[in-house]
Amino acid sequence: MNSSKNHKNENVPCPDCMDKGSTKVAGISEDSSLHSVSADDNAARFRIPSMDCASEESEIRRALAKIDGIKSLRFNLGARELIINADADSIQLAVEAIKKAGFNSELISDAESFESGSELSKGFWNTWGRPISGLILAVIAEVLEFAYPDIQEIKYLGMALASISIILAGLDVYVKGLKAFGDGRLNINALMTVAVTGAFLIGQWPEAAMVMALYAIAEAIEAKAVDRARNAIKSLMELTPEDAEVLQPDGAWKRELVKDIPIDAKVRIRPGERIPLDGIVISGQSAIDQSPVTGESLPVDKSPNDEVFAGTINQAAELEIRITSLASNSTISRIINAVEEAQGARAPTQRFVDAFAAFYTPAVFVLALIVALWMPFLLEWTWMKSIYKALVLLVIACPCALVISTPVTVVSGLAAAARRGILIKGGVYLEEARKIKAVALDKTGTITEGKPKLSNFEVFDLQADSAELKGIAKSLASRSDHPVSKAIAEGLSAQAKEVKNFKAIAGRGVQGRIADTTYFLGNHRWIEELELCTPEIEAQLSILENTGRTVSLLATTEKVLAVCAVADTIKASSKAAVSELILLGVTPIMLTGDNAATAKTVGVQAGITEVKGNLLPEDKLKEIESLQKQFGVTAMTGDGINDAPSLARADIGFAMGAAGTHTAMEAADILVMNDDLRRLPETIRLSKQTHAILWQNIVLALGIKFVFLFLALFENASMWMAVFADMGASLIVVFNGLRLITFKPKSKS
Repeated sequence: MNSSKNHKNENVPCPDCMDKGSTKVAGISEDSSLHSVSADDNAARFRIPSMDCASEESEIRRALAKIDGIKSLRFNLGARELIINADADSIQLAVEAIKKAGFNSELISDAESFESGSELSKGFWNTWGRPISGLILAVIAEVLEFAYPDIQEIKYLGMALASISIILAGLDVYVKGLKAFGDGRLNINALMTVAVTGAFLIGQWPEAAMVMALYAIAEAIEAKAVDRARNAIKSLMELTPEDAEVLQPDGAWKRELVKDIPIDAKVRIRPGERIPLDGIVISGQSAIDQSPVTGESLPVDKSPNDEVFAGTINQAAELEIRITSLASNSTISRIINAVEEAQGARAPTQRFVDAFAAFYTPAVFVLALIVALWMPFLLEWTWMKSIYKALVLLVIACPCALVISTPVTVVSGLAAAARRGILIKGGVYLEEARKIKAVALDKTGTITEGKPKLSNFEVFDLQADSAELKGIAKSLASRSDHPVSKAIAEGLSAQAKEVKNFKAIAGRGVQGRIADTTYFLGNHRWIEELELCTPEIEAQLSILENTGRTVSLLATTEKVLAVCAVADTIKASSKAAVSELILLGVTPIMLTGDNAATAKTVGVQAGITEVKGNLLPEDKLKEIESLQKQFGVTAMTGDGINDAPSLARADIGFAMGAAGTHTAMEAADILVMNDDLRRLPETIRLSKQTHAILWQNIVLALGIKFVFLFLALFENASMWMAVFADMGASLIVVFNGLRLITFKPKSKS
């Protein structure tokens, strides 16, 4: 496995997570899986309303570090949830430890997790009322100090108002800061606590109150903006109706809550209604708007035996469907769950920023100490001036903007991709996709429609009965789930026969025993390996293959009996997608198990010049490794099942048509929910834009910091200016990152 796949599911940091070691605590491992923990794992899921960011996560980890029975902890900061994998006694101890650390926890089920979402309101008073009230009192204190500087009673009143302002606006911050400072952690709360305390002690209480109030208001604005990024994908849940018409045992139709509808229930959806759950159409034909799930702009026709997804819209006619998944496991629920978990996988730029911030914050704190203690001797400043400038430095130094810029940008990118039907399993893949230099493309189902049809059935053994051979071919083909075998089975109208000792040989075909004779139904390569090809057969196969047909030959151990030719049509979007990839500087290569002649024909139609056919799964794996050496970062695109080894070996694996396919969700790093190959260049463009915004934010954050650090040291910079510089930079980078939510591809799709 290449190194890019070995990433921990580290959690999204925020302005408070400056302290080192926030993702590891001795004795407790972090669950790096990107999949839900089942009940069999002895896991309990808790919602912790006040766990807003990685600082709180770090405190909870420390609180749980001494409980031996805990196997792993898994945090989802976006949903404010924690999964504890432990025995029952240890989980109870964990609940008590979390409460002792100052956090309330609520045990929830997986279903509740999906339904409730991640946005938890703290109420208007706690969110806005307290900081605004604190700001008003701080302004009054500032006015009194300015208007009546020499009246002692007014000073006492101003001091009292400033104290109340600090308590209203920032008591939580102050308490957290004292605890962090006591633990030796220099996070933003510690810096703000030191700055406010210092300002108050040197008589600058109006400024101390103003700084805390402005900081609290800016934090509330930031939290709202970050919630918008974290919860952008949550709007999908609103697309599923609360109830649906369900067929009752007595034949009547009755409306039931969607969360109570069981698997195999029959549900009726009228025109204009949203489909409540994933299912299979059993009656009716209609056009379905699947854009919420797959990103497709045009409706898709559905008829009996076709799959439909929760949240999509029935447009034309009444449908009856058989439910195939519960509300908590629908395609939309799995998409939301995957995106939430992807938010916890930190991108390379994010890890760099966190490492830089861990060094930067203590460095500025040391600088502030030098300014406070040495400037009276070096530059003959007064002690009061030196201390004041040191406190200004501390406020400016808070790396809010720097640290918050990356997770907001990454989460916005993940949400934008999901809305386009592109499910990216982590920030690392979102950021690394821009580096792709080559894309290996599977043929069937990726470049072609993946719905081949039988075009020819030719008998080579003139003494054999054609109907008999059709029956044998259908018997073998019907036992396989390969698209070519399915096309053969559906295209032959003969009666199927009993097959014994059936075997499917990967990359070759199938074999089985019918009426005491062993038959093979396999590709050209396998028949050559069995040494059954003759010049006459080769000539006929050459004609079929050169017209783009995929051939399967029916044979015994002695001779070839017949040939089945299957034709698959190229997708309308494939040629456009290949052209866009080439424009982006990406080299497309087709890797297929089909014969070389057919592969070349399809490659020409799609605009792909480099085509490699007759590849077994292990051959594709070797080709991926070869492409990585030749080009560098290489992506693989397949169906997520047959191409799983290649998808895993590639730097980034794309699974096509992953909607509703559990296996595809497990196999690849990026899931294209429909079969549109144009989503690949879209992903690369989104990755490039994400990377650009990430570095815009880093430059903005650091640039503003260094400008105001210079002003604080050598010019007149007050604490007001410091807090405006810090919070202003934070808001700029947050809203710059949020631009990605509205990402639209430049090319038409």
